[in-house]
Amino acid sequence: MPFTILSKEYISNHQYFTARKDSYKTPTGKIVDPYFVVELPECVLALAITKDNKVLLIEQYRHPIHDQSIEFPGGFIDKYETPETAIVRELQEETGYTFSTLHYLGKTYSNPGVLTNATHLFMATGGKKTTEQSLDANEEINIILKPLEEVKEMVQTHQLKQCMHELCYFRAIDLLNKL
Repeated sequence: MPFTILSKEYISNHQYFTARKDSYKTPTGKIVDPYFVVELPECVLALAITKDNKVLLIEQYRHPIHDQSIEFPGGFIDKYETPETAIVRELQEETGYTFSTLHYLGKTYSNPGVLTNATHLFMATGGKKTTEQSLDANEEINIILKPLEEVKEMVQTHQLKQCMHELCYFRAIDLLNKL
């Protein structure tokens, strides 16, 4: 007997934050009520390396933690986009760079106990500045270029505040070591 959803009640229904209260029945007959779920769009992010072997980082204010955050470029996948199309768009919009090669590093979930969205991880190489940034109305992004060795130190000293970005780094380094 599978898990059975008994009810779904939407508490908030916004483009970037949808919350619901579910109840479900386990295969053993246990009723779980309530169970809170946050629905978010799927995301993409990339460890992006320029033609001159610098890692492209972005710095922006993250209001939930009331702090600046140094990150890899990325964002939400728009409706009808593939993860590959979305990361190419996000890299161009946030940084003004285009990349000659894109490597898919996999799909992961940051907190499947509460959040529905997956994050698709990439490594982009051969980056070249082709345009100016084209930021969303709420974005103010500073671009930072660092040698890969400095990014390694940033990861080791916990300067990246997002776990998905650290995972992307480790998967990209694993791939670089195989190429």
